Amino acid sequence: MNDYMLLMHDDAPDREQAERGELWGSYLAVLRASGSFDGGSSIGPGMLFRKGLATLVVKGKLSGYLRIRARSLEEASGFLAGNPVFEAGGTVEVRELVKD
Repeated sequence: MNDYMLLMHDDAPDREQAERGELWGSYLAVLRASGSFDGGSSIGPGMLFRKGLATLVVKGKLSGYLRIRARSLEEASGFLAGNPVFEAGGTVEVRELVKD
């Protein structure tokens, strides 16, 4: 099994659906029942830092993350079904956490 992050972007056209608590509760219950869910969180405001350049405020890029286990990227993308951000037309990025 590999580790993956589902990164929810803050770009859903239907923000109300993307943020609905009962939809998140149902979706997280399905993830927990799968045995492949390793947690997650909303992501708050932040800053961008780069040596020698001005510090910038991060604006509306990522709203949260979920960590899951799956055999492949294709299997990991199967966890998008029911994700409130994805279902509301927003972007969910699926990335493998490579074991370096």
